[in-house]
Amino acid sequence: MPAAPVRPSVTDALLVLEGLLLRGGQRTARRNAWTAVLEDRRRAKDRHEAEHVLEAVSTGASQAT
Repeated sequence: MPAAPVRPSVTDALLVLEGLLLRGGQRTARRNAWTAVLEDRRRAKDRHEAEHVLEAVSTGASQAT
């Protein structure tokens, strides 16, 4: 029985397309921008958790975070 052909994933196809359309500098800039977005999301999550802790401390209640 012949083996099924290997199909590239969507991620693989997008990476190939990115490589064709975006040259080194643009690709690096895009990657840096995405890293900044992820870091902003992490900081927002940390800030949100800190707000909950401060609210719990200020009200004297013990709330799970």
